[in-house]
Amino acid sequence: MTRTAVFDVDGTLVDTNYLHVAAWWEAFRQTGHTVPMTAVHQAIGLGSDDLIEHLLGTDRDREQDARISGAHTTLYATAFERLSALTGAADLLRTLAERGWTVVLATSASDHELGALRRALDVDDVIADIAGADDVEEGKPAPEPIRQAMESAGGTPDETVYVGDSVWDMKAATRASVAAVALLSGGISRADLEEAGAGEVYTGPADLLAHLDDSVFARIGAAG
Repeated sequence: MTRTAVFDVDGTLVDTNYLHVAAWWEAFRQTGHTVPMTAVHQAIGLGSDDLIEHLLGTDRDREQDARISGAHTTLYATAFERLSALTGAADLLRTLAERGWTVVLATSASDHELGALRRALDVDDVIADIAGADDVEEGKPAPEPIRQAMESAGGTPDETVYVGDSVWDMKAATRASVAAVALLSGGISRADLEEAGAGEVYTGPADLLAHLDDSVFARIGAAG
């Protein structure tokens, strides 16, 4: 039995969501769009193309998409050296690995961003694989990123747990038929996460680690 722990990264393991909000807000402003920060926040977790479409609609000037995305990339990159892992994130991943879980990341981050996130986490030795935005045709809320991560580890839905912080994460986990665990560390409400499919909700990585023996991780572990 391959017990697979699949993790989102932004807002789940590394404290980046509000940095993304500010970068996207400014990127939209630079291209003549006024998008409320609250709307941007709710869209964090989508891949770049999907986020732009979600916020500007299908009838937007698509020729601006590359400029908007590029501006976000440039603005967000200025924070790379200041990124920090959320409290308990590294310990959580290490503990799961020590208990026999295969740890895989499933993220909408590009390869460029992923390098900075991995440096902030500093747990490459326990990460078995990564399913990034460049590895799948559809990002979350489609199930492909989670399925890619799960299959790379040799896991099955019955023995896989997905941990994320956005409604898009929870919808993707539900569509992938895996256990969905949500963290409040990304700033999304418990009610919204539960409505999107979260089976368990914790305040952040440290809280999940503290309750690991009472969580779905323990139940799947006992079944194995």
